[in-house]
Amino acid sequence: MVMQQKEKIIGQRHSFLYPTKVPYYRDPVHLVKASGNYVWDDSGTKYLDVIGGIVSISVGHNHPRIKKKMLEMLERDAIQHTTYLYLSEYMANLAEKLAEVAPGDLKKCYFTNSGSEANEMAILTARQSTGEDMVVALRHGYHGGTSTPLGLCGHSTWKFRGVPQTGITHAKAPYCYRCPYSKTPENCSLECANDVKEVIETTTSGKIAAMIVEPILGVGGFIDPPAEYHREIFKIVKNAGGLYISDEVQTGVGRTGKNFFAIADSGVNPDIITMAKGIGNGAPVGAVITKEEHAESLKGKLHFNTFGGDPYQAMQAAEVIDIIAEEELIKNAEIQGNYLREGFEELQKDFPIIGDIRGRGLLIGLELVKDQITKEPASAETAELMEKAKDQNLLIGKGGLYGNVVRLAPSLSIGKNECDELLTGMRKAFECITK
Repeated sequence: MVMQQKEKIIGQRHSFLYPTKVPYYRDPVHLVKASGNYVWDDSGTKYLDVIGGIVSISVGHNHPRIKKKMLEMLERDAIQHTTYLYLSEYMANLAEKLAEVAPGDLKKCYFTNSGSEANEMAILTARQSTGEDMVVALRHGYHGGTSTPLGLCGHSTWKFRGVPQTGITHAKAPYCYRCPYSKTPENCSLECANDVKEVIETTTSGKIAAMIVEPILGVGGFIDPPAEYHREIFKIVKNAGGLYISDEVQTGVGRTGKNFFAIADSGVNPDIITMAKGIGNGAPVGAVITKEEHAESLKGKLHFNTFGGDPYQAMQAAEVIDIIAEEELIKNAEIQGNYLREGFEELQKDFPIIGDIRGRGLLIGLELVKDQITKEPASAETAELMEKAKDQNLLIGKGGLYGNVVRLAPSLSIGKNECDELLTGMRKAFECITK
């Protein structure tokens, strides 16, 4: 019966879904249940989930506080859908909570259903506020799947021929492991930051609307630049009259183990922050938060999102903020992240296929290479590692331009025993692909 159900779902996907919807694994997993850091498939097999869908589970699957609030709302027939046209305590409450955790004087919010929509709104806001059109993005960067974000995208694997890229230019990524200038941390002079200045000087009028940057490049393979990179490009963007947009769709809500938003780790107060994924702990919630003057630049026009800020989604996002604070999950992200990093550094000694270990807190990337000198991407091996990790009851992710970066982003509530389970299972998986 289970196999018949899986075959039916696979057949339905093949017949009725876009072919871009490609599942993980040779034998796709049908997940039906979740609790905390674990998920179960239709046969009852239990997996440790260390990718959270796509970096979306922040406080654990089906957190009891969120479940309780949701059940209470259902019991009293709380309205499921309302819009900006009516008053909603949930929307207003979430906006106030975001303003409390945001750096600097960011206080004006706009709610969406996804990170793609949030980034669309951020770019619109920047262009309206500055009166300029040009936006600088990074190669290896990713900001979503709608029109403007796909134009911003720095990966050929995600781009389509028909997507317009008017008003967008790309600078080199701060990809230290594959430095485009062949530098090392010892002799780096932030040439990649200077490239942003050169790109503005040579491919724009000299004035820009904005630069959009992920503090750690997520889809790019958790590329983690030095903190001073963000400080330097912030100055360059300001000198060009632009707004600095920090895309925190994957890095936000304390995942890097230091601040609620990762850009604060670098001491930068951006003009706009976008978020999604972890802020909803799996619920479809996205948001933009910006300074008052930039939000006010849109005054006089009509613009709203039909489902953005709906009661159930807004309640979950507000509850996530409270849970992270009250359960001290940012501190836990730092502690467990350091523990995992030390564990992977031990694995690297035994498995030289691990070329680089990077990231912060509970956002960890392992770049796999065929040779540590040539750094030839081990793309097929990464795909096989995912299969072997699944055999060890671990659900992991992958990314990078070459599909050779293992991406790990467990819930911020993960404990030491679960980290040990992850490290033990990954060791066995590496043993299988390196025999």
